[in-house]
Amino acid sequence: MSNKQLDVQIMGQSYILGCPEGGEERLLAAVRKVDEAMCKIRDAGKIKARDRIAVLAALNLAFEQSETPSPTTNTQAAVADVPEASQERLSQLLKRLDHVLEQDGQLI
Repeated sequence: MSNKQLDVQIMGQSYILGCPEGGEERLLAAVRKVDEAMCKIRDAGKIKARDRIAVLAALNLAFEQSETPSPTTNTQAAVADVPEASQERLSQLLKRLDHVLEQDGQLI
């Protein structure tokens, strides 16, 4: 399957994102959701750094996602696996964010 590139804006900054053919609507919906979450945090006025706004928005969206039941089969095994897998993925993402944010001070 080929990838398509979309030019999008999140919090006023342009990004070129790749997505599979047919996935444009889902990607644009995700972009809108991220943009809204980041703008809401920015507009609250307490946080100015774009990277910190992004981290908070990601955490808020991940938390909201964990509260929303995902469509799975009715088997007990499938239901039991979803939270553990999601929690492991979130843990990996948080470790990566921590690593990047540790380097934040080195960029200035």
